[in-house]
Amino acid sequence: MSLGYTVTPLPVRYQFEPRLITTLAAGAGIALTVALASWQLGRAHEKEAAAARIGALAAEPPLRLTAAAVEARDVEWRRVTARGRFEPAHAVLIDNRVRRGVAGYHVVMPLALEGGNRYVLVNRGWIAGTANRSRLPEVKTPAGTVEISGLAVTPSGRFLELSPGTGEGRVWQNLTLERYRKAVPIPLQPLVIQQESPLDDGLAREWDPPDFGVNTHYGYAFQWLALGLTVLVFYLVTHVRRRPQEQ
Repeated sequence: MSLGYTVTPLPVRYQFEPRLITTLAAGAGIALTVALASWQLGRAHEKEAAAARIGALAAEPPLRLTAAAVEARDVEWRRVTARGRFEPAHAVLIDNRVRRGVAGYHVVMPLALEGGNRYVLVNRGWIAGTANRSRLPEVKTPAGTVEISGLAVTPSGRFLELSPGTGEGRVWQNLTLERYRKAVPIPLQPLVIQQESPLDDGLAREWDPPDFGVNTHYGYAFQWLALGLTVLVFYLVTHVRRRPQEQ
């Protein structure tokens, strides 16, 4: 049964009611996330610039590497040529190197440079492992003098090793010049050549470009900005109140 009249709901008014403590906390959180995102973007831009510099160095004409001592900073990321004789007795195999889904090794061997008593380490390329881990693959090494070319790099010492005996014997998990000098006391140039020139040795020479982690920094920057936006939205939502308007 109708009573003959209708009830009109009161209009709702939304009102922003900030509180000092939460406002300061939200402002600090947003400022921090923006600062961290800006830092990550800056790191990404720095590494992009470094990658561009390295690309420019690699595109320059190759340097001739001799037995004369050089500084790593003068040749790193440059293409170099070297002439000498491989010393297979001092070769090491770097373990856990996978190529197209097949496990194998990188073959690192010193090259006795012509015209002196100095050597340079050469990463000759990849060789597949054998079915029996206790039997190492046979590496074919050309006799006599060879001329090679490739990219001069300095191995990074930043890696995780689970065993203290990772630099003993012929199989190593990782390579550093300091470790090799301790194991094989011969005078070395302060670099490693990633060989690119062909040799009839059955080794695969396909080198990945250096990964500077640029995309990782962009990803972190996006996460920090998203977190800052989340803080802002949460702050606004929790400080808006519904107030019915009086008529």
